Amino acid sequence: MASHVEESVLTELDPHDPLGAAIHDGVAAQLERVWEHQGAVLEDISPELTPVLAAAREFCAGGKRFRPACVLWGYAAATGSRLMPDWLVQLATSTDLLHASALVHDDIIDRSDTRRGAPSMHRRFEAEHRTAGLLGDPVEFGQSSAVLLGDLLLMWSVELAGQASQDPEVHAQLAALRTEVTAGQLLDVLGEHRPLPTSEAEFATAIEQAEAVLERKTASYTVRHPLLIGARAAGTATPDLIEGLSRLGSAVGWAFQLRDDVLGVFGSEDETGKPAGDDLREGKRTLLVLYALQAADDDQRTRLAAVLGQPAGAAAIADASAVIEETGARDRVEERIAALTAAARDTVAELEVTEAVRQGLGGLVELAVRRRG
Repeated sequence: MASHVEESVLTELDPHDPLGAAIHDGVAAQLERVWEHQGAVLEDISPELTPVLAAAREFCAGGKRFRPACVLWGYAAATGSRLMPDWLVQLATSTDLLHASALVHDDIIDRSDTRRGAPSMHRRFEAEHRTAGLLGDPVEFGQSSAVLLGDLLLMWSVELAGQASQDPEVHAQLAALRTEVTAGQLLDVLGEHRPLPTSEAEFATAIEQAEAVLERKTASYTVRHPLLIGARAAGTATPDLIEGLSRLGSAVGWAFQLRDDVLGVFGSEDETGKPAGDDLREGKRTLLVLYALQAADDDQRTRLAAVLGQPAGAAAIADASAVIEETGARDRVEERIAALTAAARDTVAELEVTEAVRQGLGGLVELAVRRRG
């Protein structure tokens, strides 16, 4: 049985615009409550912490709100209602705070200078160290401060979810999400430090490892778990619906990440908020990169390997990107995205939900795979 505090209904989900203004406005309102409450807490601890709240507020102001949307549409799938009660938007917003925490930490691990076209949090704090004339290493200060900001965002996410719902099934799903995304990140870090595969056996193992990262770090975290959190919050979801949403979430989540991998190499900075080819500079062992290395001849493999994990310039990145095209790796990934999209569409068609919810879920599928940033 769902357990939560009932409050007034805010508005309705729009099946014609499944990431629409109702979701963005609802999440923004919930975040404003978080900043007011947590800002007062930090101010009481020390006025010196004011810049931390300002950084959190600005960092969380952007984004597609895809995970909160999945929570809301998962609930709609279980109830048949597109109404968005306040407690549900609060629960959905907790997943956005969790995502913000993961992004802050991810940027430190990946040594990323930017996020959404602005300085990443560790670079922001590094700059504040220099401006304030503090002692010590500004780089270390920036990284340490960003780690702690990410921790705060995670704690606030847990607190917000606890205020929204006391349902043990909801919190078990949230706990699984948090554990899996962190474990997936650990696997990702491990993968970046392994030697590049050379034999077919090594490529088979590396591809299996990359798929494990994709499943845990992104696919389940981005779509499957949020859909199931929403469905379980309803307290009325049938086993068949849970199974169907799980299949849908897995297919869409995989397609979402594969699209992200393509954008990480071929997307423009205007679209992604990061320099073109950043995934290559970070040494990401994505399926896109592994497919290219597997199909490459010696010359192509050398050209691609030369930029992986290196501060490569634009010309070298363009050359490595050309290798990915030449080997057919990009086409291979696009084929997988197309197959996953078809499977997701089939699942949406099979779900026992209202036609409005079916339209909304179908719209989420298209937005996930056709996005450009």
